[in-house]
Amino acid sequence: MAGPGGGSSANERGWSLLARAEGDGVRVELGLPDLGGAPVTAVLRLDKTEARAFARALLAAAGDATERTFPAGTEKI
Repeated sequence: MAGPGGGSSANERGWSLLARAEGDGVRVELGLPDLGGAPVTAVLRLDKTEARAFARALLAAAGDATERTFPAGTEKI
């Protein structure tokens, strides 16, 4: 599903991610179309503290991946 700014659909990128409030926490679903020959959906149910820690870890991983992909000083924008 494309976001407000456009982008790829879940089918184009091969995976989907959904997060929504559920009770006093958050439900996160990661859908993979082919894992070992079958589609898989991982569901995480997190309380608020766990959701904040998970979000921080995802942001850190994304930042690290970006730094490794585009090292500082390689290109001026």
